[in-house]
Amino acid sequence: MSEYQFVLVHGSWHDGSLWGPVADRLRELGHAVETPTIAGHGQGVDKAVTHEDCVRSIVDAIADPGLTDVVLVGHSFGGTIIAKVAEQIPERLRRLVFWNAFVPEDGHSLNDEVPPVFREMFDALAARTDDDTVMLPYPIWREAFINDADEALARSAYERLSPEPYQPFRAKLDLKAFYSLELPRSYLNCLEDISLPPGEWGWHPRMSSRLGLYRLVQMPGSHEVIFTNPTALADKIVEAGRD
Repeated sequence: MSEYQFVLVHGSWHDGSLWGPVADRLRELGHAVETPTIAGHGQGVDKAVTHEDCVRSIVDAIADPGLTDVVLVGHSFGGTIIAKVAEQIPERLRRLVFWNAFVPEDGHSLNDEVPPVFREMFDALAARTDDDTVMLPYPIWREAFINDADEALARSAYERLSPEPYQPFRAKLDLKAFYSLELPRSYLNCLEDISLPPGEWGWHPRMSSRLGLYRLVQMPGSHEVIFTNPTALADKIVEAGRD
């Protein structure tokens, strides 16, 4: 089997370390893997970052070590990051993989792509903080994000999350260059992912169809198979990312 260079970009409330078991499986299969943490993400770091800072941190994680032929994977919020990274360094990328990830319309923010009730909740949560961050409430995490875990795993995984900088959710993104790229792209969809409510606001086909010509790969599981089934997730990332 061919070996690929994967760069895995996490979503909101996560950091790069949470890819650990997924990265281990990919390396076991003979692939190279990097799991950078987006600027302003993780525990105990400065949360005063813009969406541009977030994007720059991942561009640097690819360009500084001279990585090329990268299969760039983005989860959830990470979709907004990999789309902008692709605009800046398309020559270093082999394929984009959006795993239940946002593919915003040109000119939209992440907040424009979620149900109004989510926006109102995020606004209220951020207003209560002194650093403009949002923490995902545990009941929403338990029921809608990690619905395929038992309670012990849901709680232990939640303890590893961290408050999310809110400016990047509000940033209006110019994606004209992204939508003009010819890069191959895939969408990986978990079938029990209800972190966005299925139907009008769901991930697939609403987000996936914006990619134009794309490969669809699906698997059972929630938005958080990174915790509940990392081995299967890694195998599906290969299926989505291979030539």
